[in-house]
Amino acid sequence: MDVDFPSVIFKGKAKAKDDIPLDNDNLPWVEKYRPVTLDDVVSHKDIITTIERFIAKNRLPHLLFYGPPGTGKTSTILAVARRIYGADYKKQILELNASDERGIDVVREQVKQFAETRTLFSKGFKLIILDEADMMTQQAQAALRRVIEQYTKNVRFCIICNYVNKITPAIQSRCTRFRFSPLPIAQVEKRVATVVESENVNLTDDGRKALLKLSRGDMRRALNVLQACHAAYDIVGETEIYNCTGNPHPNDIKTVVESMLADEFTTSYQMITKLKTERGLALQDLLTGAYHFLDEVELPPNALIYLLDHLATTEHRLASGGSEKMQLTALLGAFKNAVELAAKAA
Repeated sequence: MDVDFPSVIFKGKAKAKDDIPLDNDNLPWVEKYRPVTLDDVVSHKDIITTIERFIAKNRLPHLLFYGPPGTGKTSTILAVARRIYGADYKKQILELNASDERGIDVVREQVKQFAETRTLFSKGFKLIILDEADMMTQQAQAALRRVIEQYTKNVRFCIICNYVNKITPAIQSRCTRFRFSPLPIAQVEKRVATVVESENVNLTDDGRKALLKLSRGDMRRALNVLQACHAAYDIVGETEIYNCTGNPHPNDIKTVVESMLADEFTTSYQMITKLKTERGLALQDLLTGAYHFLDEVELPPNALIYLLDHLATTEHRLASGGSEKMQLTALLGAFKNAVELAAKAA
């Protein structure tokens, strides 16, 4: 069963975890404003309605939550645990981060030992949460498949991952799948506004736009960046957001792209190299910004497609360990070719 829903969003007044006081100023905002109940976790009502029906009929299946980071996967299953088990939910669940405990021994020892013990709780089953399960080894997943089959009467599994293709088909087929896509920017903005008001953050309009742009639908990233900037600066604007995240400023991206299109090869190469050194940037950072800025450049479709294809190729080569100097040279050559294509089209 594969259920595809929009991502989880947050609503209502912020609440802390029930075992951590809300007024703790040292608490990360991601935890301080994490949803507590299913009523605090919102999507298209379908996702909550489906899960609540499972709970009401006492027919909760094994679950597989997948999608990008910061879209509410862990918050959702913890809210489910609270709904089923109440305030003492931690006694009825085993929560493991599979990126740390990813080997077969964890499945054979911790998971199996927890699964084979029956619970006296009236709901009849316990819950095992495996976060970042796409980091588990193939041997561990093979062992997990057998445990899921053998101990379904005792436990339910919730497997959480970013990349579902890294979970073996045998495990996928035993779970009801829910896909969490990136949060709509409007929903991130709404939640950010709530946190800004609660924490008295002096966030400017351009700072808000930069924060939402860089969050890319990741609520966790948005709140972490906001908290870091609030701690470092009295006024959080666009420049502060980019400085805090280490992303190149849009003006720097504009300068780089315009130079590659208009300046002579050597002049452009020297300028970009100097900018990278002064700002502490990698070529990968400039590529990410260039993707977005090319939409504002007036180029014929064939030249634009050529550049986008070469940007993707350069990105792949860098990820594979390619030399930044060589890739920058090739990228400059591609921009010059794109200019020639544009001239021919004109």
